[in-house]
Amino acid sequence: MTDASINASGLSTQAHTDEASFGDYFALLKPRVMSLVVFTALVGLLAAPVQVHPFVGFCAILFIAIGGGASGALNMWWDADIDKVMKRTKKRPIPSGKVEPGEAMALGLALSGLSVIMLGLATNWFAGAFLAFTIFFYVVVYTMWLKRLTPQNIVIGGAAGAFPPVIGWVAATGSMTLEPWLMFALTFMWTPPHFWALALFMRTDYDDAGVPMLTVTHGRRATRTHILVYTALLSLLAVGTAFSGIGGPIYLAVALVLNALFLRGAWAIYRRTEADAEVDNFKVERSFFKLSLLYLFLHFGAIMAQALLKTYGLGGWS
Repeated sequence: MTDASINASGLSTQAHTDEASFGDYFALLKPRVMSLVVFTALVGLLAAPVQVHPFVGFCAILFIAIGGGASGALNMWWDADIDKVMKRTKKRPIPSGKVEPGEAMALGLALSGLSVIMLGLATNWFAGAFLAFTIFFYVVVYTMWLKRLTPQNIVIGGAAGAFPPVIGWVAATGSMTLEPWLMFALTFMWTPPHFWALALFMRTDYDDAGVPMLTVTHGRRATRTHILVYTALLSLLAVGTAFSGIGGPIYLAVALVLNALFLRGAWAIYRRTEADAEVDNFKVERSFFKLSLLYLFLHFGAIMAQALLKTYGLGGWS
């Protein structure tokens, strides 16, 4: 039996501090993460070069969201032991004693099966299978296997979070092309600098929990370098996407501005010493993290705008 399962079973005997409410069970689904899943999947659906019936589109996004929430519940079940240690997660439903680990596991498994079957029935079985693979990748490959094994954990985890726009595209078309993978790559390359910036000013959490985040295994100096390298590669990808089938003038303008700001922020992080960061309580790192939240939203918002304009014969390069 793993340490995670031992600790999780130990939590199951903990007395509940309060009766679990609907909000506690909903919190298991990681609603903030789910909102990103919903938005990027919706963009993938709308950017696809086909017309989707509004009801079918609604069902597709609903079941993708449920699948994302199921992944969150299973992640919280497995990680209950480290969530109890980390400051930013100790108030989650399981470590706070409001929800039993077994309840979270049952909810996650039930919602996983429901979401996959219903997405397959509502759209196509390719999309359903892709959603099943995404849940498996996030829960088993990332959460259970690699999260506690390698400092590249967040890079691998980024792949799971990058699949929703591809699933949205496949739900609409039943097929695969280059464009959904460009959206995948945007999210995949964005994830490491986003989370590494967070890790710079939340390092003690990962130290205490024994999670091999890059800041723990290689130090903050190496993490700053990684942020700069990934941001430079991300910027090339983001701007280059403007000249693909999902790009256009609006997207290009957004990408140029955002990536200039992102690169400036990454360079500022790279140049700082730990003494500088301690003096101002990681002000630059916190600012970069906040910008990263807007970064992905505005890029996908620009892709959506281009897609909506193209339905009226506007917005593209031709």
